[in-house]
Amino acid sequence: MNTTTFLLLRLAIAVSMLGHGLVRLPKLSAFSSWMVNSFKKSMLPEILVVPFSYVLPLAEFTAGLLLLTGLFTVPVLIAAAIIMIVLIFGTTMIENWDALPSQLIHVAFYAVLLQYSQYNTWALDNLFKK
Repeated sequence: MNTTTFLLLRLAIAVSMLGHGLVRLPKLSAFSSWMVNSFKKSMLPEILVVPFSYVLPLAEFTAGLLLLTGLFTVPVLIAAAIIMIVLIFGTTMIENWDALPSQLIHVAFYAVLLQYSQYNTWALDNLFKK
């Protein structure tokens, strides 16, 4: 791994997360309705699904934006991995096996980036190091 490879991986996963959030934010209510409807037959109660459906697009957008700029990279990678793990749990609850590989790939990206975070040289994080 080198700094360029790290940057390319960080930017790729950042754009994925940013894009997921960006397209959902303008239609937040419709996205929430879709998600709630998707979980109707699952064992997850609506009281958990509704708030998550409103928080998820904002979390995706924020994680994507921060990763894009390289600000708070390590904590954001951890938070994004946790978001994805929660999504994986939800995906298994509704047996949406087609979505699972994408979510697992996201977690793999986060894990690799965390493992090699010392190569995060092209990032705003470095402006704030003392």
